[in-house]
Order: sequence, then structure tokens, then C-alpha cells
Amino acid sequence: MKKKNKDLESSATINQIKPATNVLFNIIFLILGLSCIFPLLFVFSISITSEEALRMNGYQIIPPELSGAAYQFLWNERAMIFRAVFMSVVVTVIGTIITVALTTTMGYVVSRKSFKLKGIYTWIIFIPMIFNGGMLSSYVVINNILGLRNTIWALILPLACSSFSVTICRTFFRTTVPDAIVESAKIDGAGQFRIWAQIVLPISKPVMATIGMFAAFGYWNDWFQASLYLDNKNLQTLQSLLNNIQKNIEYIANNPAGGLSMQEYKLSMPTESVRMAIAIVIIVPIAMTYPFFQKYFISGLTIGSVKE
Repeated sequence: MKKKNKDLESSATINQIKPATNVLFNIIFLILGLSCIFPLLFVFSISITSEEALRMNGYQIIPPELSGAAYQFLWNERAMIFRAVFMSVVVTVIGTIITVALTTTMGYVVSRKSFKLKGIYTWIIFIPMIFNGGMLSSYVVINNILGLRNTIWALILPLACSSFSVTICRTFFRTTVPDAIVESAKIDGAGQFRIWAQIVLPISKPVMATIGMFAAFGYWNDWFQASLYLDNKNLQTLQSLLNNIQKNIEYIANNPAGGLSMQEYKLSMPTESVRMAIAIVIIVPIAMTYPFFQKYFISGLTIGSVKE
């Protein structure tokens, strides 16, 4: 007993962090945190700076002259923007649910040692991580074969499942879900779908939150699918709409021979500040969802790192 206590004391002494080291780590993490926050503050500062001040002084962290013209410009387009925000929310919510469902089911299946086709499916999942058919083949399948053009599913299904996410789920299920639990459920007469839904998922909140957060960020920030498959403006997402607004601003700014009316519009319209305001409008809503995922996301990162 005394030997065991000595071993515990020795282990505690070895793993103890010195106060100076703790202070150093806190300073490092503070610097890293500020390095992540500073770009966002800088972009916001530019978005509330007047165009005249930007032309005279360039980008500055403290605005020499405040102006809400950029956000006023976006507010004037609020009907389109609110419709696009609604579409982005719908795509993000539906896409995240489908992604979590597909990823967890595939990950669970290939994590079970008793699954006879585990080797084949593992290769099917692994190969797309290294090779893919390219953009042309994807376009042909989605547009011509599946006929998803100008539908909301063209924004959801291409991003619904990734090999990387399936691999994360497979590893989580293999290391966290004991075979004894699955076998006990089988003895009680439960099928695989019931085991997955009632036993596996309730203890898999960390990996579900992690995969869900990755999927939500991907759907929210995606504009490329809309540029390929959408002509219907009513289906435009926020990112696609704001990307088109920014392109139009760049077109007007880079065409001095566009006519008198266009030049008058150019002089009255903010350009640089609008670009930054667009970035803020895109970033803030999805950033506000992170606290809801944080607890489970950290658990998903640290799962398996400490064993009793």
C-alpha cells in the first residue's frame, strides 16, 4: 500500500506543471487566441470605414472615419439577402442531418468486426480520399444522370458524405462501443438498426457533434455548388448571392468605360467596405452556433486520450 502511494506521488510530481511553465503556456495560448480574433476585428473595422478614408489612408485597425454605408448598401438588398439566408439555413439544417445519418451508419457498419464485407467497404471508403472522378464527371452525374439541376438537392447531396468523416466515425465506434454491448443487444433480440439507433447513437454525441459541426460549416460556406447547378435565383444561398454581389461590384469598379450612369453608381456605392461587410455577414451567424457544439466537440477530440 505504501509503495502504491509512493508511486502515485512520484507520478503526480512528474506530471506537475511548474508555475513558470503554466504562465508561459497561458501567454502562448493568449497570443494564438488573439491571432484568431484579430483578423475578424480587422475585417469589421474596414467594413465600418468610409470609402474616402480607405482611399486616403488604406486599411487601418482603428477607423479614421466611421461609416455605415456598406451595411446600408446590404440593407437595401435585404429582400434578396433574407431569402438567401432562409435558403442557407434550410440547406445547412437538412444537409447536416443527412450527413450525420449517413456518416454514422456507414462508420458503425465498417467498425464491426463481424461484418463480412468490412474489407471491401473500407477500401470503397478509403479510395475517394486519395482519388476522385473530377469536376466534369461529378457535373455529368448530378446534372444529366440524376437531374438535380435547379433543385435544393443539388446543394445538399454532393456534400452529404465524405470519406474522412466516415473514417472518424469508424475509429470512434471501434474504440468506444464495446462488442459486449452489441452482443448483449443481439441476445435480447435487437436488430442492427435498433442497436445503432437506441444503443450506439446515445453514447456517440461527441462524434455526432463533431461531424455535424464540420458538415454545418461546409454547407453554410459553400457557394460553388450553387454556381454550377442553380439558375433559379429563388434557390440562391447567402454565400452564392453575396459572391455574385461582390463580382458585380468588382465588374463596376474595373470598367471605367461602362457609361455615365454606371460611373455615377460606382461613385455612390461603397466597394472595399462592402466586401468586408459581406465577410462579416457570412461569418457571424455560423460562428454563433459554435458554443452549442463546443462541449461535445472537445469531448470528441479528447475521447480515448485518458483511460482509467
